[in-house]
Amino acid sequence: MIKLYYHPSPNPAKVALFLEEAGLPYELVPVDTRKGEQHALEFLAVNPNGKTPALVDDDVVVFDSNAILLYLAAKNGAFLPDDTPAARAQMLSWLMFVATGIGPYSGQAVHFKHFAPEPKEYAVNRYDFEAQRHWALIDAQLAKHRYMLGETYTLVDMAVWGWARAVPFILGADAWSNLPNVKRLLDEINARPAAQRVESLKTRHSFKTEMDDEARKALFPQNARLAAL
Repeated sequence: MIKLYYHPSPNPAKVALFLEEAGLPYELVPVDTRKGEQHALEFLAVNPNGKTPALVDDDVVVFDSNAILLYLAAKNGAFLPDDTPAARAQMLSWLMFVATGIGPYSGQAVHFKHFAPEPKEYAVNRYDFEAQRHWALIDAQLAKHRYMLGETYTLVDMAVWGWARAVPFILGADAWSNLPNVKRLLDEINARPAAQRVESLKTRHSFKTEMDDEARKALFPQNARLAAL
């Protein structure tokens, strides 16, 4: 039985979407990051990076959401593009673009806009600019195709969907006016039963939502070093 270590945030959501779309049975293991459960030794044993998600498939352990998507797709022969060098190259290029661009810059934009202490004007400007630039490239790709790799729904669309759900929080309430094709993809995937099942996962467990001192300590441990200076 697959175990998915899960928190209702973008990276775990895209893995849950794959599992639901593929109809793979799995056990959901909640990890409440605002309570610091990602720092527990039990979780660090499956993900030494201390970030959700992680996946255990019998004796196989995979961490990093994009690695998990690739592992599941290869093992199950599902949600992959055509088996040609050109198609695989496009898949890897866009999936790594989500991994190294969309995720990190969107995450840092959220951090500096919503949670970082002052002064932060320079950081907000940098990460907001880069997040907008990265999302514009996704939108341009989707302007040419129904899905990220053409006319076939793949794991790359799932990776994009995980973060696209948070675009207004990342870029602001008016973000969709500049990203109509991303919004189209988001709406289409949201209408799929698998995506609706993923959205319901967060109601099965009482994940902490308050950003109090406990949550700040768990999510931003670097602040302890600042306080000691």
